[in-house]
Amino acid sequence: MSDGERGGLRAPRRRRLVAGCLLRSTASAVLLTGLFYLAPLERGFGVLTVALLALGLALFGGVVAWQVAAIARAEYPRLRAIEALATAVPLFLILFAASYFLLSKELPQSFSEPLSRTDALYFTMTVFATVGFGDIAPTTQVARALTTAQMAADLIVVGVVAKVLFGAVRIGMRRRGEAAPPSENEP
Repeated sequence: MSDGERGGLRAPRRRRLVAGCLLRSTASAVLLTGLFYLAPLERGFGVLTVALLALGLALFGGVVAWQVAAIARAEYPRLRAIEALATAVPLFLILFAASYFLLSKELPQSFSEPLSRTDALYFTMTVFATVGFGDIAPTTQVARALTTAQMAADLIVVGVVAKVLFGAVRIGMRRRGEAAPPSENEP
């Protein structure tokens, strides 16, 4: 096999496939973040917010299930898995950021400081990344319960969802009849 080929793909095609994947992944994350900033989040936090968070998490589960099937059928399952993560993870994080924003708007004492949309997204990311800088902290029982729910869901996303997506990649690779290690046969 020549230096310009890998897994049957010429280098220019491989670069186009990877670039397309990265472009779609970036566009997905930017679009979801933009929707978070544009969404009319004016009603405050209440039972409806909790119901919408639960509905959003169910939607997240549906997106992941749909993505698993798409990955298993994809011509390039690993690239499809990257795109799936680039859609699913921002959706998951934005659901919690919106909930934190609404809670802070309804009950400003819920956090150590009132949260703007950016603050809510920042807090969500620090909880997800488990770094917890301490500059923003939940101070009420409701805020702590919501944060605890996110922590538990984070573990599920990182552990279970990632395992399911990568399992779908293996299924897709087997479906393609690839016996070699996946990294040698795909861009």
